Amino acid sequence: MAGLRLFLALAFISPVIAMGDATWGSGAAFAQGVIRNIEVVGSRRVEPETVRSYLQFNVGDGYSAAKVDASIKALFATGLFADVSIQPKGSTIVVSVKENPIINQVAFEGNSEVDTATLSGEVQLKARSVFTRAKAQADVQRILDVYRRQGLFAASVEPKLIQLEESRVNLVFEITEGGATKVKGINFVGNHAFSDSQLRDVISTTQVGWFDFLKGTSIYDPDRMNLDRELIRQYYLKNGYADASVTAANAEIDPDGTGFLITFAVDEGPLYNFGAINIESSLPDVRPDDYRSQLLTNSGEVYDASEIDKTSEKLTLAVADAGYAFARVRPRATPDVANHTISISYIIDEGPRIYIERINVIGNTRTKDFVIRREFRLAEGDAFNSLMVDRAKKRLKALGIFKDVDIKRRPGSAPDRVVLDVMVQEQSTGELSFGAGYSTNEGVIGDVSITERNLFGNGQYLRLGLAGSFERMQVDLSFTEPRFLDRNLSAGFDLFYKQLNYQDSSGFDQRKAGGQVRLGFPIAENLWMQTSYGLSRDEIFDVSNNASIAIKEACGATNLLDNTTPGCRDSGYWTSLVGTTITYDKRNNAQNPTSGYFLQAGTDFAGLGGDAQYWRVNAEARAYYPITEKITFVGRAIGGTIQGWGGEDVRLLDSFFKGGETVRGFDRAGYGPRDLSSANHDALGGQTYWATTAEIRFPLPFVPDDLGLSGAVFADAGSLFGATGGVESALNAPGCVENGKPCQLADSSSIRSSVGASLMWNSPVGPIRMDFAKVLTKEKYDETQFFRFGASSRF
Repeated sequence: MAGLRLFLALAFISPVIAMGDATWGSGAAFAQGVIRNIEVVGSRRVEPETVRSYLQFNVGDGYSAAKVDASIKALFATGLFADVSIQPKGSTIVVSVKENPIINQVAFEGNSEVDTATLSGEVQLKARSVFTRAKAQADVQRILDVYRRQGLFAASVEPKLIQLEESRVNLVFEITEGGATKVKGINFVGNHAFSDSQLRDVISTTQVGWFDFLKGTSIYDPDRMNLDRELIRQYYLKNGYADASVTAANAEIDPDGTGFLITFAVDEGPLYNFGAINIESSLPDVRPDDYRSQLLTNSGEVYDASEIDKTSEKLTLAVADAGYAFARVRPRATPDVANHTISISYIIDEGPRIYIERINVIGNTRTKDFVIRREFRLAEGDAFNSLMVDRAKKRLKALGIFKDVDIKRRPGSAPDRVVLDVMVQEQSTGELSFGAGYSTNEGVIGDVSITERNLFGNGQYLRLGLAGSFERMQVDLSFTEPRFLDRNLSAGFDLFYKQLNYQDSSGFDQRKAGGQVRLGFPIAENLWMQTSYGLSRDEIFDVSNNASIAIKEACGATNLLDNTTPGCRDSGYWTSLVGTTITYDKRNNAQNPTSGYFLQAGTDFAGLGGDAQYWRVNAEARAYYPITEKITFVGRAIGGTIQGWGGEDVRLLDSFFKGGETVRGFDRAGYGPRDLSSANHDALGGQTYWATTAEIRFPLPFVPDDLGLSGAVFADAGSLFGATGGVESALNAPGCVENGKPCQLADSSSIRSSVGASLMWNSPVGPIRMDFAKVLTKEKYDETQFFRFGASSRF
């Protein structure tokens, strides 16, 4: 009986054991069992115990498909493995891994626009790091981002692996750069007060042009486009549009994929004027009437948000000087929508008592600390004033040497202490530019210049320029220190060499070489004064054998009355000159103004050493008035005089030569004193001149604004008279005969006038202007010019 029971038991157990073996061979059946062993297969560099440490199960645990899945994910997350599988085998779990290779070297192929050092700094995969597909794809995106910042949106990157022994690889990023994707067009929607061309002058992005490969502003950059939105908004706020906003800024690739088309949508709102302007104070002994002289905002004037900021800063400084170090000024604006006015109340009260413990400058790898710190009107230990910190931030941005500026405040070592972290992001400040064109006066013209706005990190300005044509050759070197002696003074020097061809108009060439030192400083808001001292040498040479006797005498010629080529004995002289210029500028836009005015007056005194002795005065006034949203009236008046002193006459080369640049319709040196007895009626220059202009500028009808074309009609009038004493004595000398007839000097103060029309084009190579003028009044000996073409001189 016992044997029978044993037989039956074995017979029952055997199928179960067999069934159990089958069950251990599958995950579904294994779920009913217990893990007896964990085996790691395929690891070379990574220890098996390290692999086991990432598993979500251990020996003795029951099998769980969820834990197996979590274990696979954990192993992949380490970045050490290219492949992972977990399979049950009997009571053993087999973990098979394939390790990611170690990078031996990272290389770049096909990159010419971006250097290898830049790309190496961007990618995260380095030599001796572990390669993963995810990291490689992330680095591909980083490389593409670099190329997109360069405007190369067509670039593509393909990572390739070169297998080496011992599970090592070389990683090669194969780059196809493609062409630069530039901005082909910039358009504006919703703008009525300002034309597309005016707003293009405001923003930093430019459209593609012939010479834009020398600068990066025509390359599409999303960060620059965000800056442009703010520049447009600030421009509207400065010019009376307090409700203006840029509602959208879109960039789209044009249909053929060769460039971007950028569109800014503007909501201008109405034009506002300033309403009532008040000062309110909660501080004892601070009487509002005592500070009204600090106001830059006046009732009835066009609203200007920038003037509010400047007034707040001036009031803050004035009250601080009166002993209230913690005073703050908060402007409160009260708009009157019905009357389109905004009243401003400047509230003076006392802010919290906080002191600046430390100012840290961060991010300036090239620019020296003092260049940044001097823009603060605060120092360590001073009372903290948020307005003055904000104004320092704006001044730093205005330097043009930083791409971005941020000032962050954090607690100091005590509750009443604060630390300021000034974080700057530097940008390229060097520029190489050149241009070429054609002028009716000079023929083919060209120029090239090198400019650096942050010389050696000192915030200094340096420019070297070379310009020339068939009638002019000029070299200039200019240096400016914008904060001389760490004060709000501008100091610098200029060196120059010029050679001018006056053969057609006066029969001689002129050479001028020298330099000057200058010092400028602000007198008041928008009012600037500059003083200078210059030393130069002027020389007449290559005098024509047909030149006027007066010109021959000016160069000390040995033969005045015959027609042979004169030999100039004393053609050169030195001029030692002191000058002063005062400028007041209230234009809404210095490049393309539509409202405001500009006033400038300058005086020069020569005779502190040198050979020349004279005093000279020049003055200019310009006014701009918007007739409609797109039509602008422009008025200009200029004038000057030069007179000798100490018994010395004004020399020929120091007199004024005027023509189509002041009264259109006349040739270069086309009006003014002349020698009518010389073979070519040579122009001799005058000592006094004046000219006025009235002009109306307007967009051309039926012409898209994005072409940059505009028109104008004008009326000019002016005069030049008063030949120098040397000219008069030469031509009025008794018995003076020239070309077989008595010498004759023509010198009339009569008015020369003209009317005409102009075509202006903001071309890719710069502004070009064509003037068509009809002379109304002139002297019979004046030389006219119906058509004038060349670079536009905006005024």
